[in-house]
Amino acid sequence: HVQLVESGGGLVQPGGSLKLSCVASGHIGAGICVGWFRQAPGKEREEVAAINAGTGNTYYAESLKGRVTVSRDNAQNTVYLQMSSLESEDTAMYYCATKRGCSSWKTYQLFDYWGQGTQVTVS
Repeated sequence: HVQLVESGGGLVQPGGSLKLSCVASGHIGAGICVGWFRQAPGKEREEVAAINAGTGNTYYAESLKGRVTVSRDNAQNTVYLQMSSLESEDTAMYYCATKRGCSSWKTYQLFDYWGQGTQVTVS
């Protein structure tokens, strides 16, 4: 059982940047996909980005390409989400989650373990 803890959210002005962290209680490495998702009030949870913790391959939602970067530090069991040029539409609770393999990474229902989320507010 993997426990995930997100941090780094907060209040930021439009155009600003934030770097979110997702720390796993256990080792994340080969075969594990770590995804970032977000959910705004009244909206469906949507994909943001994902990374294969073993290969380092990254995946991005088309609408967010160029504004977000996902990276990992396997030694620290941590995955990061760097976000820039933030807009009010980016306001949401951001979650990280894990599953085996990054196929169908956009389907949040396939992820097994979730963190509690970190709030990002752009205003």
